[in-house]
Amino acid sequence: MKRRLRFRVLDLVILGCIAACTIWVVHRVRVDLRYNWNWGVIPQFLFYHDKDQGRWVPNLLILGFMTTIKLSIWATLLATPIGTLMALFRNSRSLLRRMVGRTYVELIRNMPPLVLVFIVYYFISDQVIRAVGIEGLLRSLSPGTQDFLARCCAPVPKLPVFASAVVMLALYEGAYITEIVRGGIQSIERGQWEASGALGFTRWQQLRHVIFPQAIVRILPPLAGQVISTIKDSAIVSVISIQELTFQGMEIMSSTYRTFEIWITITAMYFIVTFACSLAVRRLELGMQRG
Repeated sequence: MKRRLRFRVLDLVILGCIAACTIWVVHRVRVDLRYNWNWGVIPQFLFYHDKDQGRWVPNLLILGFMTTIKLSIWATLLATPIGTLMALFRNSRSLLRRMVGRTYVELIRNMPPLVLVFIVYYFISDQVIRAVGIEGLLRSLSPGTQDFLARCCAPVPKLPVFASAVVMLALYEGAYITEIVRGGIQSIERGQWEASGALGFTRWQQLRHVIFPQAIVRILPPLAGQVISTIKDSAIVSVISIQELTFQGMEIMSSTYRTFEIWITITAMYFIVTFACSLAVRRLELGMQRG
C-alpha cells in the first residue's frame, strides 16, 4: 500500500524559510555587489560549433567534466584493491601486517589532502617517471595508441601529471575503503570463523569462501558511496593544473569575471553526477535488502 505524501505546517514553514533565504541572497548579490547576471555566456563554454568538422563539439566545461569522470573512475579502480589489501592486513594475525595497515590508514586519513597532492606530484612526476623514462616511451607510441590514451586518460604530454593525480586520489580514498572493508569483515559473526575452521579451512580459504562472500553484501553500499566522495574529492587536484571541472571553471572565471554563473553551473554539474550515483546506490541497497 503506497503512503500518501502530506505537507504539514512545519514543512510549509521550512519551504518558506528556504525560499526567503534564496531571494534574500540573490537580492543582496544584485544590490550590494551590483552584480549583473548574464547566463548567456555559459552555453558557449559547454559546446561550440566547429566549422571545420561541421558539428557541435565539447568545450572547456564539458571537457573538464569528462576529465573529472576519468579521474574518478581510474582512482576508484586503483583505490579498491589498495583498500582491500590493507583491510586484509588489518585483519591479519601477523603483527607486522596489522601495523602496516594501521600505519597506512592513520597516516593518510590524518594528512591534509592538499599536502598529499604535492607530495605525490613532486615525487611521481619529477622523480619516478623521469627516472624510469616513461615520458620517452609514451612519445614513441603509435598515433593510434596515443589517441586511445588521450580518450581513456589524458593526452600523452599531460599523462604523467594525470597519473600523479590518480595515484594521490587512490591513496587518499583507499584509506577510507580500507576501513569500509575491514568493518565489513569484522561484522561477520564469530561463529562463521569457528565453523569454517572446524571444517579444516585455512585462513585464506575462510576469507575467500565463507567470510568475504557474506561481507561483500554489507560492504557494497558504503563502498558505492565512497565513489561519490571520490568524484567530489577530485576537485583538489586542480592545484597541480589538472584540467578537470574546477580548474576549467577557475580559468573561465578569471577571463570572463562571471563568478556566480560559473560556480553555480559547476555546482550543478557536480550535483548531477553525484545525485545520479546516489540514486544508483539507493537502488543497490534496496535490491540487496529484497535479496
